[in-house]
Amino acid sequence: MSILSILAITFGVASGFANIFQWIKIFQRKSAKDISITTYLLLFIGAVIWVFYGFEIHDLPVILTNFIGGINIGIVIIGWVLYGRKTY
Repeated sequence: MSILSILAITFGVASGFANIFQWIKIFQRKSAKDISITTYLLLFIGAVIWVFYGFEIHDLPVILTNFIGGINIGIVIIGWVLYGRKTY
């Protein structure tokens, strides 16, 4: 495995966890009213497509990073479903 592959995996996984801070804030505050669901849905669809592409080309960094990112984006979407609408 090349140094570039190791860096791609390392920083890809780190960027996959970037949304963790967003979903922690959503669940702590029980509010996701300012989240753009369209943005997160497009990011989630993109991550899923990249995972499938990674399997097609047999590329672990692509699979791993987008799988982790997709899970974290999915948790933000779940938070939006639970807390994104205004309650009166």
